[in-house]
Amino acid sequence: MDGPISSNELDSLNKNLEVLILRRNCLTGPLPIQDLISFKNLKVLDLSKNNFKGSVPQIIGLMSSLSALSLAENNLTGFLPSKGFCELKGLQELDLSQNAFEGPLPHCFTNLSSIKVLDLSMNQFKGDISFIISNFTSLQYMSLKDNEFEGKLSLSLLANHSELEIIELGNMGKMDVETENSNWTPNFQLKVLQLSNCNLNKLSGNIPTFLSHQYRLKVVDLSHNNLRGNFPNWLLQKNAGLEVLNLRNNSLVGQLSLPPHQNNSICWYDLSNNQLTGQVGEDIGRKLPSIEYLNLSRNYFDGTIPSSFCNMSNLGQLDLSFNFFYGEIPKELIAGCIDLYALKVSNNKFEGEILATTFNLTNINYLSLEDNHFSGTVSNVIARSSFMRMLDISNNNISGEVSWISNMTQLSTVLMYNNFLRGRLPCQLGETYFLDISHNSLSGPLPSCSNNLGYIVLQGNKFTGPIPYAFLNSSYLLTLHMRDNLLSGTIPNSLQALSNLRVLLLGSNQLNGSIPNHICNLNKVSLMDLSHNKFSGIIPRCINNISFGKFGMYDQIYILTNFYFEVEKSTTCTYGNFLVRIHDYANVAEYTKLVEVEFVTKGRPRSYVGNIINYMSGLDLSCNNLTGEIPHEIGDLGSLHAANLSHNHLKGSIPKIFSHLSQIESLDLSYNRLSGEIPSELLNLHFLEVFSVAYNNLSGKTPEIKAQFGTFDRSSYEGNLYLCGLPLENKCSSIGESPKSSSSSEVKDTKWYKIDIADFYPTFIASYIMFFLVSIAVLYMNLS
Repeated sequence: MDGPISSNELDSLNKNLEVLILRRNCLTGPLPIQDLISFKNLKVLDLSKNNFKGSVPQIIGLMSSLSALSLAENNLTGFLPSKGFCELKGLQELDLSQNAFEGPLPHCFTNLSSIKVLDLSMNQFKGDISFIISNFTSLQYMSLKDNEFEGKLSLSLLANHSELEIIELGNMGKMDVETENSNWTPNFQLKVLQLSNCNLNKLSGNIPTFLSHQYRLKVVDLSHNNLRGNFPNWLLQKNAGLEVLNLRNNSLVGQLSLPPHQNNSICWYDLSNNQLTGQVGEDIGRKLPSIEYLNLSRNYFDGTIPSSFCNMSNLGQLDLSFNFFYGEIPKELIAGCIDLYALKVSNNKFEGEILATTFNLTNINYLSLEDNHFSGTVSNVIARSSFMRMLDISNNNISGEVSWISNMTQLSTVLMYNNFLRGRLPCQLGETYFLDISHNSLSGPLPSCSNNLGYIVLQGNKFTGPIPYAFLNSSYLLTLHMRDNLLSGTIPNSLQALSNLRVLLLGSNQLNGSIPNHICNLNKVSLMDLSHNKFSGIIPRCINNISFGKFGMYDQIYILTNFYFEVEKSTTCTYGNFLVRIHDYANVAEYTKLVEVEFVTKGRPRSYVGNIINYMSGLDLSCNNLTGEIPHEIGDLGSLHAANLSHNHLKGSIPKIFSHLSQIESLDLSYNRLSGEIPSELLNLHFLEVFSVAYNNLSGKTPEIKAQFGTFDRSSYEGNLYLCGLPLENKCSSIGESPKSSSSSEVKDTKWYKIDIADFYPTFIASYIMFFLVSIAVLYMNLS
């Protein structure tokens, strides 16, 4: 079914209908409550997973026969009606999850004393919730997560809710959940406790002590709460059926103790980002053989990887990154964990040749080995990994060639920077979208073939020759980073076809010729570096066509800064009449790689990582042979943060329109042939932190020492012979143009041309008479 529900369709149904389930259709329009109130015997109404819009009408209160109502996963908005729901006193199940409801819950919600299943999750509800839920003594399932509820909520209010099995209160940053404010013993036995990111026990930081009375737990999620104290080893010991334990991003200390007996239930174990120490028990694989996901990253574990990992035959994801593990990766790990598809051991002290032919990486999808001491070459074992999507071997001691990339049909992300790789870059790069092979020893010409690359980072190699036309034939390209190579020739015409390009870094090569006008077609570029080349000619006047961070409302295209691979695990079960998801945990950050761009600004190289790239803009044309005047059009680039035109042969004056560079933080015009005065309008550049016009032919007075210009020292102005005023030592004359002499013969009168009229006329007459007499004498001598 799709579209709005017509009255005729509902009228055709039996008026004695007790159950109406219209779940998972494409129904639209407002809720058809007006047409449903005539069904006087209707007990179960399920309109979930459609596209209904608008608010819930007050007349829903007339459907008093309802015992179960689900409006979940629609596009419903607004406040809940002040009386409507409150008339449904026989309601036992209410699911309003995954909509856009807002505001506080009606006070008369307390009338719903028979409620057993309450799911309000993933909305925008606000206000205090404690006075309502304390009255729901029949509750079995309660999910309020991902809302904006406020105040404090003590779980002791639920102590007498003896049937309660599911509590989900996660991701409510405005509410503080407290469990330690009173001595209480629960009358319930929970199956699921989800208290992630809810300021749990904000003052004490304690693990909830009431958990020591729980023996039927299947899911415990206390992540992102900054809990302190020793790791609760007793949770596993007291709950033999525990399947999921998520304690990530807390401040727990101590060692990881394993249960005394084999636990075949636990399948999801996340202890990442704590302060756990010591070695991982040698028999972890035998004690926890059913683990599917194990994350011990960002702790202080050390020692070697236990060989018993091979007993975890169901292990799919293993993350040991950011610890102090050392030694080699056991071959048994790869051989025994036949379902392993994601392995992350980055930022440790591992060594050896994990990429050797003895390893079987056939089923690996994501392999992250960066920042270790791995050595050897990349063998054909990688090429046989037909399912691999991400490979990160950066910051190691790996050598060899990279021709194997051509055979990787599924590989989309390749990070191999800071190694000892050599040879040529292969022509065909398969499905590779992100390629960072910077700071190696690759050489030769760039491949002359097109690819689907979105990010190319080849910095710090030895690539030679011109930039091939076909190499730039990718409409997906967002970042082109080929700085610090030996590339030569001119900028190819094909560059203008990169309509989505955001970052262009070609600095420190041997490129020559003029900067072509077609570069102005790259109107989405925000960072451009053409410095340290041999470009000549003028700066294109059309340069203001390039956005440099300034976008229209519908033109903004963000650089994709996170390369992540979502791995989700959830469990559903039936509560009453609805299929509800009792826990849902996704691992979207485990294989995240942030894009990093280095750009010279404020006088030194700076790294811009992640989303900050979207807010940085800069132009660097320094250290070339550019001539002519600075185009006034650069002044139109109001979103530009950094501009460097230094070390060229530019002449003429500094454009006054530069005062329109309202976001500029770094402006370097030094080492050129600029003349004239420094425009006083530049005082309007309120964000300027670095400024240099040194070593030009500027004259006149330096800008007034105020605002940002009060922070610049004489190094910003030195090397201009006719420039005067603070912070330079040269003082200005009163006419404000020429430096004043500082010798001891300095006269008190500032006008060097002043004439004493009283002495002028007698002297002039005497000189005239003398000139006349001498002329007569000369004529007389010539006649004789």
